Amino acid sequence: MTISIRSADPNDAPTIARLCWAYRDLLVDRARDIPGIVDTYYGADNYAALIDDLLRIHARPTGDILLAEASGIIVGCAMYYPLTAQGVTEIKRVFVDPAARGTGAGRILLQATLDGARRDGYTRAVLDTIAPLTEAIALYDRMGFAPCPPFYDPDPDFAPHLRFFDHPL
Repeated sequence: MTISIRSADPNDAPTIARLCWAYRDLLVDRARDIPGIVDTYYGADNYAALIDDLLRIHARPTGDILLAEASGIIVGCAMYYPLTAQGVTEIKRVFVDPAARGTGAGRILLQATLDGARRDGYTRAVLDTIAPLTEAIALYDRMGFAPCPPFYDPDPDFAPHLRFFDHPL
């Protein structure tokens, strides 16, 4: 399977929304033993409003939404945008459709995200995830991300379940 990466455009909004809701569903499934974490960070109403605003939040030239495509079908997404700290970008919602997992799409997508952020002048990328997303954590480790202190103030009830990573660009 050949994976290509491209920046999203406004016509991709429905597909981005589908992938982001699938990402949230994955979090719900994996966080079954952490009651309330998904509703705290991804409450359905707030998440719906966020998804409607993703193209603006991650707009060029300071961010981007990248899409992984295979055989003309969009199979994954990743996005980044600036944080207040100079030169730091946060990578968000890295997700590959289950049908495309194991194809290298996640690695290709994440590498393209790092490359894009570097071209945009960022010197450091950060991201967070939940401990039960072990495959994502393994990917971050393989790609040179290192654990780091939280880059926001996590809810104390959920802090033990969150993992924070950074990557120099």
